[in-house]
Formats: sequence, C-alpha cells, structure tokens
Amino acid sequence: MQPRESEWIVRFASHLKHERRMSAHTLAAYLADIAQLVVFCDARKIASFSSIDTSQVRSFAAAAHAQGLAARSIQRRLSALRTFFEFLMREGASTRNPAVDVRAPKQKKRLPTTLDADQMGRLLAFRTDDTLSARDKAVMELFYSSGLRLAELVSLDVTSIDLKDRTVRVLGKGAKSRVLPIGRYAIAALERWLAERSALLVKATAGTQPGAVFVGRSGRRLSARAVQLRVDLWARRQGLGVHVHPHMFRHSFATHLLESSGNLRGVQELLGHADIATTQVYTHLDFQHLAKVYDAAHPRARRRGAGHRSAGRRDA
Repeated sequence: MQPRESEWIVRFASHLKHERRMSAHTLAAYLADIAQLVVFCDARKIASFSSIDTSQVRSFAAAAHAQGLAARSIQRRLSALRTFFEFLMREGASTRNPAVDVRAPKQKKRLPTTLDADQMGRLLAFRTDDTLSARDKAVMELFYSSGLRLAELVSLDVTSIDLKDRTVRVLGKGAKSRVLPIGRYAIAALERWLAERSALLVKATAGTQPGAVFVGRSGRRLSARAVQLRVDLWARRQGLGVHVHPHMFRHSFATHLLESSGNLRGVQELLGHADIATTQVYTHLDFQHLAKVYDAAHPRARRRGAGHRSAGRRDA
C-alpha cells in the first residue's frame, strides 16, 4: 500500500484510544487485524484503503479461514475492519464500508460440559465438619438443585430464600426475576449453613454484609472468584479427575432434568432462557446419552465391536 495509508492507521489508533476508550488489549487486537489487512493488500497490489471492495474483504476473510483461523477470531477481525472503515468514512477518506455485509463462517457449537449423576453424587458426598465446608456444600447443592448462574447465586440475599416454601427468588439476566424450587438435599444444606452463618457473623468484625446468603470468614458477601476456587478445590478433594466450574452444575441440572422429563419448555423456564433455542443445546447432550445407551445395548449398533455385529447377522 502507499506509505501515506499508514497515517490512517495511526489516526485510527488514536480514535480508538481517546474517543472510543478501548482497552489496551482490544486496541492491540484491532491494530493487529488492520496490519493483516495491509499484508493482504500488499500481496494483491491494492494501493489504498479506499479502493478495497466487498469481494476483496470476503477474500480476506476466506484466506484467514483457509489458514485455520477460528471463526470467532475471523468475526473479531471483520469487526475491526468495519470499525476502521466507519472511521475512514467519517474522516472523508472512503465513501463506503466494504466490510459491512461480510460475515464470518459459522462457529461450531460447543456442547456444554456436564457431570453425570454418579459424578455429581460423588462430588457432593463430603462431610460438613466446619463452617466453610457447610457453606460450600450449601453453595453446590443449591447450584445443582435449582440451576442458578454464578452471578445469581453470589447476589442472593437471605430474604430471597423461603425454606418453608422451598423456593428461591433470583434476579437473572435482563433484571428478570424468577422463582425456583429447592430440593430437599439443598434445603438441608442451607439450614445447616444458615445456622453456621449466624455464628460466623457474630464473630466477624465491622463491615459485614448480613443480608448476603453466602459470606466469607470476614462476613462479607462471597465473590464469584471465591466460589470458583472452592468448587475446584472440592472437585480435586473428591477425586473427580476433571476440572469442575460453577456453570457445570447448571449444565448438569438442565441435562438431568431433560433426560428424566423430556420437558424442554419447563427446563427453559427454570433456566430463565428468553429463547428456547438457547435451551435446545441440552437436547444434543440428551441425544448423546441415548446414543451411548444404544451403542452399548443394540446388537446392530454401528460403533460396537466387529464380533458383536457379526453375532447379530444371519447368513444370506
């Protein structure tokens, strides 16, 4: 490209930093994406940004895909280009945004990781010999019992829980409230923890948060990071052999409910999903479970060993 085009990149960087107030990480990523565009243009003898058209932007994205760049990274790269060309149009350096109608390849849907019922039982089968273990068990039992998000759990106040009615009121995404049932194991764990919590708050120093359900030794509301660390600690103590994170309880809750009931709409409401398409990912997990059952039991299952297949075959 012509040397003067580099001046637009410098001005764009200033625009992102001072006007858009982008983080240093995002700024560096956008500039790296624009640098890749320059390399692409130089290879094709494109002299200026203003002469780039939509077909060339598509070729740019296709080349990145052919090189093995992930769909998410290509999406970010195209986003950087759209922002850059919007800036050039604003500055009068271009008359169009050639990246506006270009889309990245679809990302492969990642199926959520879950624990099966036996693994979950093993994880939750620990004694509550002290205050912290009582708290941690109540946290994990409530996660699994009601399918809460991490942010929903750590923001719970004592007034959100009705032990007599066996329900919990949570404030989910979009400030939408929903009332969820609490299972008997979670009720028992919560009753034990709330008794321990009262004693802990009496001993704690000033600055406690007495309204919070889950607190640390200081009496302050437990942070999301603290919950993540405690869940991982118990998974290792219980010898699960896999990394367990809080959202895995929610995934397991949804999957186990769907396996038992087949009621997708009900699971959607319990999870607080606005769109049932979000919940449908769990039908794929349910199918995987059924496929394993089929493979293990059906005499003509295509993934069984050759000996099993031939045993179920009659001579022609």
